[in-house]
Amino acid sequence: IEDIRSDDSVRVLVLTGEGEKAFIAGADISHMVNLTPLKAREFALSGQNLLFSLERLPIPVIACVNGFALGGGTEFAMACDFIYASEKAKFGQPEINLGLIPGFGGTQRLSRLVGKAMAKELCLTGAIIDVSEALRIGLVNKVFPADRLWDETMKAARAMASKGRAAVRGIKGCIDRGVDLELGSGCG
Repeated sequence: IEDIRSDDSVRVLVLTGEGEKAFIAGADISHMVNLTPLKAREFALSGQNLLFSLERLPIPVIACVNGFALGGGTEFAMACDFIYASEKAKFGQPEINLGLIPGFGGTQRLSRLVGKAMAKELCLTGAIIDVSEALRIGLVNKVFPADRLWDETMKAARAMASKGRAAVRGIKGCIDRGVDLELGSGCG
């Protein structure tokens, strides 16, 4: 992420999974089960710091979700500026089914994107939702047929990359900083 931040030739970042099965299917539970409480906390903080770094990139970041985005996968997608998904995509915060909470900031990002009650429902039930529900609740920006997802995502990325660098960075920064402020403080 730091390499991307320091490379002025990178105008937009698109993140996707390989193939159609998953964007990110979540953490490796077999690794997590052997962590001490201190190591588990360090793991969660490390994931949070990674996603904060991604979120703070001054360029647009698009999650191109082509399959499962579960647990940390949903958290990773939510740290992007917006989500384009295939009609096959599925989202969820199923950590509660393992006696855990979303550890990479999912409770906070999800409530900001879909509202407090919907975030509680998804996190407390561990439900996995299809892309039409994700679109309905505002988690996903656009849905495309699987065979068009990459092309449509790249079309949007190229459009953003063609805009003035200062304006793009200014818009992203104003929205990110101003969303929780009163209107006058958030402008400009």
